[in-house]
Formats: sequence, structure tokens, C-alpha cells
Amino acid sequence: MKFILFLTLPLYALDQWTKHLVLRFVSSDEPRVVISNFFHLVNVTNTGAAFGSFRNNNTFFVAISSLAFFVVLALLVWRRSRDVWRDVSLALLLAGILGNFTDRLLYGHVIDFLLFDLHVRFAHPWPAFNVADSCISIAVVMFVARSFWQGKSRAALDR
Repeated sequence: MKFILFLTLPLYALDQWTKHLVLRFVSSDEPRVVISNFFHLVNVTNTGAAFGSFRNNNTFFVAISSLAFFVVLALLVWRRSRDVWRDVSLALLLAGILGNFTDRLLYGHVIDFLLFDLHVRFAHPWPAFNVADSCISIAVVMFVARSFWQGKSRAALDR
């Protein structure tokens, strides 16, 4: 469990610290150019979920975040055996849930600030996101990769 806290708490702190800096130094009217035509720091409020979907449902997302927090915590506490991929994925997921949950409780919305323009269809620009969103996305990719890996391992054993 120390390993989980060692990963979750610094990422949660990084998420909250970066959002604090954005609120203090980046105006919602004036983005900061980091790399011209590619990367900007913005101050965007998101009352919905991924890509701004389901806007103005903060109470619903507070409830879902609370449920997700307790499910992830239960999975971490009641683990059968040590699985580093699973534990890292859950630690990242926990950091992301806590980061966005905190925003919803403090501000009534999530603060997004990283804006990339990939100059490709459907990503021109990519929707703004934050550190917590990144943690959640990486956790999901790790879960999917792990499930494919385990699926191939089981298939090899069944032969």
C-alpha cells in the first residue's frame, strides 16, 4: 500500500499545484503560448466529462467520482496477489479521480489547462485536459494492455 501512496499522492499534488498555478497566472481570456501552433496553456472550466461531454452535471460527477474512488480503494485493499501493472494502473486512476473530484468540490467544475493542436482531423485542437485526466488515460491504456497481454498468455496455456 505504501507503493500506491508513493505514486498516487505526488501525482494528486502535482495536479492540484498545476491547477493552482493556472488559476493564478493564466487568464481564461488569454492563453499562454508555449510552442506556437502546437502547445498552449489555457484556463478552461469543464462542467462535464471527457471532451466536455455531459456538461453541467457536477452533482452527478461528484457521485460517480465518489463511487469510483471507493471501488478503486477496495480493489487496492483486497488484492489477491501482487501485480505491479494492476497496482500502478489503480494508483494512477486513484490520483486522477481525486484530482478531478477535488476540483468539482472546490470550484463546481474541473480545471483543464493543457491544449495541444495536433493539426489532424478531430484533433485540431485536441480538447484541453489536465494532469488528473492524463493519469486516468494512462491507467486505462495500462489496463487494456494488461488485459491483452493476459489474454495472449492464457491462450498460449490453453493450446
